[in-house]
Amino acid sequence: MLKHLPGLTLLATALFCTGSALAAATATPGQLKIGMEITYPPFESYDADKNVVGSDPELSHALAKHLESKAEFIDTKFPSLIMGLNAGKFDAIISGMYITPERQTQAMTIAYAKTGAAIMVSRDSVLKPTAPEDLCGLKVGLEQGTTWVAQFQKLSAEYCVPKGKGAITVSEYPSAPEVTQALLSNNIQAQVEIAGAAKMIAERTKGRVLVTTEHPIYQQTLGIFVKKGNDATYQALLKAFEETKKSGEYTAILNKYALEAAE
Repeated sequence: MLKHLPGLTLLATALFCTGSALAAATATPGQLKIGMEITYPPFESYDADKNVVGSDPELSHALAKHLESKAEFIDTKFPSLIMGLNAGKFDAIISGMYITPERQTQAMTIAYAKTGAAIMVSRDSVLKPTAPEDLCGLKVGLEQGTTWVAQFQKLSAEYCVPKGKGAITVSEYPSAPEVTQALLSNNIQAQVEIAGAAKMIAERTKGRVLVTTEHPIYQQTLGIFVKKGNDATYQALLKAFEETKKSGEYTAILNKYALEAAE
């Protein structure tokens, strides 16, 4: 029996070192701090018991498990997420955030899902826009920090105005619920939101807001964002993400929330 002890000791040491390496991958050992704006169902929101629920929290919990950590969520306004990441307030961002060239200059990214935008109007509206071009001449509301502002400005300048259809007037609001309130108050004529969130908004307003697009527009890729230079966290999350794929957790989340796998 004694002759096996050195091997057991080596195994225990290896397991300990692995655990230590995983713990060292986050700023606070045993905690995976995730920045997200928790007002964005079905990606992230509070339930009636103040638990954080949605596709992003579920992915975060799965990643944390494979990192031998617990996920902790830092509620942060969307436009301030990357600034908070780079200030060290959290280990990563998982918050329905699209990967864009501009954002990739500010942080490292791991693609985890694909989705697109939907257009919404109030139930009483005579407007039924089904494509971006249908927004010409309208007042459109968006959450601050989204990628669609530049896209609508380009569409307005290159298509709407030259065609004599009127410019798209874009108004940005601090959060998605505030955009919806502006829509219901007739301060804007249409709201543009990520498709999954748009469906949830329509349900929560009990039909006072309608989704008018049949298929998502401006489809893009959602990403996990990690501070540049934080290679230990990035590599650990990349490995943990691969483990969620092997375990079936990733596929289950995609299916539950009608998301597509990132390429």
